[in-house]
Amino acid sequence: MRETNKFVYFYHFSEFLTRQVMKLWYNCPHTEDISKGECNMKTSIIFILGTIFVYLVGMLVIGFLCAKKTSSTSDFFLGGRSLGPFVTAMSAEASDMSSYLMMGLPGLAYLSGSADVGWTIIGLSAGTYLSWLLVARRIRRYSQVVNAITVPQFFANRFHDEKCILTAISAVIIIIFFIPYTASGFAGCGKLFASLFGMDYMTAMLISAVVIVGYTATGGFLAASMTDLIQSILMTTALFFVLVVAVISAGGIDAVIENASQLPGYLSMNETYIEATGESKPYTPLMIITTLSWGLGYFGMPHFLLRYMAIKDEAKLKLSRRVASTWAFLSMLMVVCIGIAGRKMSVDGLIPMLHGSGTETVVVEISNLIATFGIIPAILAGIILSGILASVMSTADSQLLAAASSVSQNLLQEFMHKELSPGKSMLAARVTVLCIALLGILLARDPNSSVFGIVSFAWAGFGACFGPVMICALFWKRATLPGAICGMITSGIMVFVWKYLVKPMGGVFGIYELLPAFLTGLFFIVVVSLLTKAPDESIEKEFKEAGAGF
Repeated sequence: MRETNKFVYFYHFSEFLTRQVMKLWYNCPHTEDISKGECNMKTSIIFILGTIFVYLVGMLVIGFLCAKKTSSTSDFFLGGRSLGPFVTAMSAEASDMSSYLMMGLPGLAYLSGSADVGWTIIGLSAGTYLSWLLVARRIRRYSQVVNAITVPQFFANRFHDEKCILTAISAVIIIIFFIPYTASGFAGCGKLFASLFGMDYMTAMLISAVVIVGYTATGGFLAASMTDLIQSILMTTALFFVLVVAVISAGGIDAVIENASQLPGYLSMNETYIEATGESKPYTPLMIITTLSWGLGYFGMPHFLLRYMAIKDEAKLKLSRRVASTWAFLSMLMVVCIGIAGRKMSVDGLIPMLHGSGTETVVVEISNLIATFGIIPAILAGIILSGILASVMSTADSQLLAAASSVSQNLLQEFMHKELSPGKSMLAARVTVLCIALLGILLARDPNSSVFGIVSFAWAGFGACFGPVMICALFWKRATLPGAICGMITSGIMVFVWKYLVKPMGGVFGIYELLPAFLTGLFFIVVVSLLTKAPDESIEKEFKEAGAGF
């Protein structure tokens, strides 16, 4: 009864507070005036902000609840290997689908049509499915055999790296690529609020960072996974409503297709539309190879691989694979349709005509249109915008956690041999999250900083540095420690060399740096492994026990 009374008091207090805020916000003597349409725009804004506020508070609450179940570093970094199949699948995809799902892909479809975004989706979908099929079960089993809770620790234990050289290299790579990656997430949140509500960019970015750091530092991996599950559901809901509204507003499917057909190469997979000239150009085999190579990144993404390691029952991985692959493909297909429908809406004058990087705000513009229809649509717009925010946050929290584990677990305890009690280890992990977040905030303080360029480069870095080593570690028992070290270093170097020295030459050298760096790493792992001493019997025994190989 007492708890019920507390709830009733809280409800009435919230209602009273909401009415007072609305009176002050609208400068209206009576809140009833709102329903008469006297303050429609401000009504939309306050309900959008209210919805987003509820979402942000909900994420923090989940973090605090999960903190009660987090008592060790294994819990903090891997959730105690207790994730169910649905949470594993959806949290993995949410941590992968950053702002490029809600902003980048629909913007690309709006700008250039089907070819570029279509081949990218094929590459990412294939990479998602193959990663779940080939890597998930093996790394779940193998990581438990060698008692590893992070990706660098798995590499070190798999190759019996007693000096933890591979651990240190892996940790440094994670820090190099994940800190700016995290910064891009903070920047994305800041830009979203700044563009929507005219907020100061730095203030908006700091609020977003505080929420992300709050639930990640308190609840660790379990909080990140549970919030990612909710965020994936939110993203799906947002995409569905935006797609329905966009198609109906544009006059239906036939009208959308007719408009797109009038643009040269817009609906072709062999040509791409060039907005600057209004003409099309061929989508060459080299361009197709470049976009398909994005799928290789899934074999080396630390925050993705951690989900495989964390599932409670490996027998459920087949269900997880089906859920994850289906969701990834359908969600990317929906955003392409949104981008194409959005162009028809621009032609009809429903949303502004977007150009260049401004096309990435097509979902935001459609949300703004929905918000003008009334209070309920404004709440729906808030859900949609929360979905965009979720796409950024679900990736940033996983990046923070992976980078924190690299510093506190891999560098401090394993490489530098600092002995920490469970309590101090947990404290070190949380302090590391805070420090990395501060570095990310410093890098993201410029509102004009690039977001998607950083994401593309970091994706190439992880895919090339960790992908070949992971594949060889799981499938080739002859792989050796020197081979793994050489492969990881050379592929990391090649990412920088190809992007800044080779790629600018253009022509056949203009391919995405992930592919040549990935092949370079694979080549050196094989060659050096064959030239060095074969692994000892204990490594082969663990390999056999884990059921690795083909």
